[in-house]
Amino acid sequence: MDREQSTKQKPNTSVNEFSPPLRLNIDLGAIEHNWQMLSGLCGTSQTGAAVKADAYGLGSNQVSSRLYRAGCRDFFVAHWAEALELRGTVPAEQISVLNGVQQQDVLFAQQLGAKPVLNSLQQAKLWKESGGGVCDLMIDTGMNRLGIEAHDIETIRSFGLQIDVVMSHLASADERSQQNDVQLSNFLEFSSSFPTSRKSLANSAAIALGSRFQFDLTRPGIALYGGTPRAELVSAIRNVVFPQARVCQIRTLAAGDRVGYNATFTASQPMSAAIVEIGYADGYPRSLSNSGKFQMAGEPLTVIGRVSMDLTIVQLPENHTLREGDYLDVCFELETISELSGRSPYEILTSLGRRFQRVYKT
Repeated sequence: MDREQSTKQKPNTSVNEFSPPLRLNIDLGAIEHNWQMLSGLCGTSQTGAAVKADAYGLGSNQVSSRLYRAGCRDFFVAHWAEALELRGTVPAEQISVLNGVQQQDVLFAQQLGAKPVLNSLQQAKLWKESGGGVCDLMIDTGMNRLGIEAHDIETIRSFGLQIDVVMSHLASADERSQQNDVQLSNFLEFSSSFPTSRKSLANSAAIALGSRFQFDLTRPGIALYGGTPRAELVSAIRNVVFPQARVCQIRTLAAGDRVGYNATFTASQPMSAAIVEIGYADGYPRSLSNSGKFQMAGEPLTVIGRVSMDLTIVQLPENHTLREGDYLDVCFELETISELSGRSPYEILTSLGRRFQRVYKT
């Protein structure tokens, strides 16, 4: 918000005048550690960073700034608006826009200086006819998502484009799958038409598949933010996000009291419960009803009843000292949450809502 806009707010209104009910503590040092660790696995390959979707919901400028200082020089976003958001944080020419370029994007893309990742013959023609500039090229090797088709490779090669990176994307890098070797073989064949361009195939999971998949440049995403898409990464990746939620009410339940929507929990004995200001609108999965975990000074607390839009209820131990207004730690190790909720770590991270106050630990 610029200065003129801020002066239009109501007088005496400040975010410092209330306590935010939700805090998302983000460990930038852990993100840097994860990037350095992945870089170490990549040998002589350069290690980039996927910072699309606002760095998976954690703040693209804060994350990119930290990684740039650590030595990262290749950043990947999905949309041109995301590239614009990074302007001033990292050099525009080191940003690749994965979803490519359309007619209405060309002038903006050339003025900004970020690289479009060309995904089709039509996009390649458009970029050439517009006067072009440095770009990247995505080749489809079997995922059938983004990428030029094999039969268009020679036509695109004939355009003489300034292609910095030729890339593809593995569909099953997090699994033991023959598809990985098929895509690798296709990539070796197809990318050979661009001998002077850097080559990139590996995301976080594919880095763990070894040097055959790493080429000149890797593009980790989820592992930077605490996800472990392959078992080989589990011991080395640090958790990055540490949510906290405020208690807005403490209740005393009698035996037989029913809790939450549809009464999915019934107290078997007298107990205390905390009503916590977090719900599925904040990205806390509804599927964690009666199973999610919180912590109070290190002591685990279990969710009881249904997670609702804005509130979650947890059982408290006997003789607790918790008070209204206190904060509980939300247990948020990504792979555990993923297993309990049935949602992918990517979905969980990018669903963390705007109501969290993001607090950065440097």
